[in-house]
Amino acid sequence: MNIIALSWWQLALAALLVIALAFCTFAARLGVGKSLLIAATRTAIQLTLVGLVLEALFAAGSLHWVVLMSLAMLLLAGREVVARQKYRLRGGWSFGIGTLSMFISAFAVTILTLVAVISPTPWYEPQYAIPLLGMLLGNTMTGIALGLDRLTESARRSRDMIENRLMLGEPWFRAIRDFHHEAMRAGLTPIINAMAAAGIVSLPGMMTGQILAGTPPALAVKYQILIMFTIAAGTGFGTFAAVALCARRLFDGRERLRLDRLHTPG
Repeated sequence: MNIIALSWWQLALAALLVIALAFCTFAARLGVGKSLLIAATRTAIQLTLVGLVLEALFAAGSLHWVVLMSLAMLLLAGREVVARQKYRLRGGWSFGIGTLSMFISAFAVTILTLVAVISPTPWYEPQYAIPLLGMLLGNTMTGIALGLDRLTESARRSRDMIENRLMLGEPWFRAIRDFHHEAMRAGLTPIINAMAAAGIVSLPGMMTGQILAGTPPALAVKYQILIMFTIAAGTGFGTFAAVALCARRLFDGRERLRLDRLHTPG
């Protein structure tokens, strides 16, 4: 298959579509034109820089550089988890819980996939390790952020109900169980919807990119199925861990609900 290389001026033509959309939002007084242009500019700059970094990383092929970049991606993802919560735990607990949960789930699933499924040589081959970890972290981050946000917001909204259950003698994990389950469903809903719609409503991004780059569709489909399954596993286990740890943090050693441990915005 022929691979059609894209030049910068061709990308500039595509950028004109975004600029035209921004002008339409300005004309309609929607108030999102500036944010749209900033987001588009950030996308171009960030992806260009990432491309340069990945080219250098692929050329080096060293384990310690792969580990260093992986840790940087993990820490940035942990920061995004905190930023996406309205009521986060005080004292860095939200960052710690989110980062630890992503480390346990995304890193474990990535390593298992590299070693047992794809089996590149060496097993940490950056061409496979970094993109796979990036997709897992991105989706796991979203699931964890949604789960934690739903749990803390539900705890604040239903404080009286939880405390009534505690006064009736229920242990903390039963008092918050309904909200724990609701938070888990919120974290898992995006990946479940994505898997249900894949191939029918939409063609997933990675598969589309591979096909456009010249990969045979049958091979691109296999990789996309692998990615969807690993993302589901990473998101699920990560959300399980994060929601469970956060739920425990909302109660003290005497099983009292401690909403003073949550940061109130504003």
